[in-house]
Amino acid sequence: MGKILYPLPVRLFAGLIYRDFEISRVTKTRLVNEFGDIYKETNTMPFNFTDYYKREMGDDLKREFICFKDLIESDALPKIKLITNTIESDFADNVTGNRKINIDPGYIAAEKVILATTKNWSHRPYLSDGIYADLTYQFQKGTFSPLEWTYPDYRTKEIISIFNEWRKEFLEELRR
Repeated sequence: MGKILYPLPVRLFAGLIYRDFEISRVTKTRLVNEFGDIYKETNTMPFNFTDYYKREMGDDLKREFICFKDLIESDALPKIKLITNTIESDFADNVTGNRKINIDPGYIAAEKVILATTKNWSHRPYLSDGIYADLTYQFQKGTFSPLEWTYPDYRTKEIISIFNEWRKEFLEELRR
């Protein structure tokens, strides 16, 4: 029988997709109120990798990532996803119900990056409360590596570099 070992804490992050800078600002305020201070955030980038959100959110979408200072337990991810879904709903258009912002929470661990999703698929194990885990990167040969199902923007050298840096800083924090 194997000995039960519990995982180390992980670094919470969120990917944001939106059109209006103001919605990003107020969303980040809500996220800070829920999950604590922002540790790092990326510059705003154009989100032009897919038309998936165009019908709901419009054109000229932007993307940014934020990560939070406080480490979390990995099993908190389903509850976090439910909170971010509520925030998305709170800021949705009152008439159409369309989201004005998409918030994808996830975590960085030494060996992987996991996103939370409500969409079941063969590579997404069920966690709880209607939430699945999406293995986005695995760490191998000194870098995070995308998998065949990793979203296109997460495949770019720029985004991989950001997550590699955040991983490095996370591991330094764990050593303290």
